[in-house]
Amino acid sequence: MKKTVLVVEDEGLLLKAIEQKLMNEGWEVVGARKGDQALDYLNNMEELPSIIWLDYYLPDMTGLDFVVKLKKRPRLAKIPIMVVSNSASEEKVKSMLALGVKEYLLKAEYRLSELIKIMEKLIVEKKL
Repeated sequence: MKKTVLVVEDEGLLLKAIEQKLMNEGWEVVGARKGDQALDYLNNMEELPSIIWLDYYLPDMTGLDFVVKLKKRPRLAKIPIMVVSNSASEEKVKSMLALGVKEYLLKAEYRLSELIKIMEKLIVEKKL
């Protein structure tokens, strides 16, 4: 099974580290540093990613803005989204989950390998 992830992360070094780890684990990775860039990629991809790894704070929009824009596009609306952020207020998490985000995780609480396992679990759940 081909596993593809769109990683939306504005911090360049962190994005490179995430991409490298995922590729080492057999994932195909598309990286984006801005929300609009990620949406452009999605609109032009023939085969959509299995999941989106989304940072909440991006230079051009918040994760909430990104999810709202994504959900307005029927072709993209069913892609599972996992938010991995440095901050999580209860209100922010509730808003994101209400929009259909599958997980909202704090970067500091997980190792990269654990986040990948969570992502794989979310893809399996989507297929059930």
